[in-house]
Amino acid sequence: MRTLVVLGGADGAITTLRTARRLGVRTVCVDVRADAPAVAWADEFCDVSTRDTDRLVAALAGRPDLAGVLSPASDVNLPTQLALAERLGLPCGLSAAAVRASVDKGYFRSVADALGQPGPGYVQGSPAEVRAALPGLRLPVILKPTDSSGGRGISLCATADAFEGALAGAAAYSMSDVLIAEEYLPGRHLTAEAVVAGGRVALLGLSDRRLTDPPHFVTVEHAMPARGDGLADRVRAMLDEVCAALHYRWGSLNVDVLVTDDGDVVLIEIGARLGGNGVAELLGLAQGVDVTELYIRMALGETPDLAPGAARHAGFRVLRASRAGKLAAIGGLSAARALPDVVDVVLAVSEGERVEPYTRAGAKLGYVLAASADRERLTRTLDRAEELLAFDIRDPA
Repeated sequence: MRTLVVLGGADGAITTLRTARRLGVRTVCVDVRADAPAVAWADEFCDVSTRDTDRLVAALAGRPDLAGVLSPASDVNLPTQLALAERLGLPCGLSAAAVRASVDKGYFRSVADALGQPGPGYVQGSPAEVRAALPGLRLPVILKPTDSSGGRGISLCATADAFEGALAGAAAYSMSDVLIAEEYLPGRHLTAEAVVAGGRVALLGLSDRRLTDPPHFVTVEHAMPARGDGLADRVRAMLDEVCAALHYRWGSLNVDVLVTDDGDVVLIEIGARLGGNGVAELLGLAQGVDVTELYIRMALGETPDLAPGAARHAGFRVLRASRAGKLAAIGGLSAARALPDVVDVVLAVSEGERVEPYTRAGAKLGYVLAASADRERLTRTLDRAEELLAFDIRDPA
């Protein structure tokens, strides 16, 4: 039997592990946390840091059943995915440039600039270098770690006085101690989820994206397809340019997109992997294909059919804690799952766990996926599911 190595056990890997099981593919989930949300869905657990490539290669070497390796919904594990594929002889469509663009926000900005694509003014460097360059940027600015994701360490600084505290907050989430400050561009937020084949975008879904209020900018909801005639075609053309520049041959691609108030389309960040926060599932629901299955089959060296099917409206909404505490009970789960247009309710926490307010993607309680014939019905379904779900959060004592 073929075995797939899945790097990371966060909730974004749950769908990949579930889909692999349905396809009859064994899985090894690699994480240092045995209680990570996705571990329960794997056939095997490998208690090794996903950053410790040498130890991981030693743990997996010599296994004739290994057929592929993936890093779903995680940019930080992409360097390990590329290294494992090269050292263990596994299929991989990644390039070194695609990996770097996924984990180095300043590098991606330089690629977009070289292509002549719109983007914010920015500076990247150590905390001291970013502090020194602040006078050259137009306020407000968004400050974030260059090598982190999921909303960790992000701050919106409207004045220079707010910058010092934001520097310390961003540095706490950067493994490299490298930060990036970008001029804040007001506009409409979207997310692109794509499947790349032959170095070009073969499937693309564009979703309207709702975020938490500043300073954290964490995803609360996606609705696909995004509103706007011709917008998807503009994003597709820009992503084809990026794939060519990065020599990205095949795989998944997740992109934060902004349409500015002036009408410019800006690619903010990319990840050469399956998207988290349910957006990969949305592409499948909206276009009648199982995108996670495509992701797995391509990682196993197959050439799957990428033709889209029937079109629908699909949505995703994060389930969030109103305060920190211990999750005593979860109510309404069966009723929410029974709603006609609800596809799934995925929980990222269990009763008895400590939860926290939703200021980063990893703090979600779970999410609801739904698909409907029109946008208005989709919104009503997500609203009703959220009303039915009750999370009893109590003080730890």
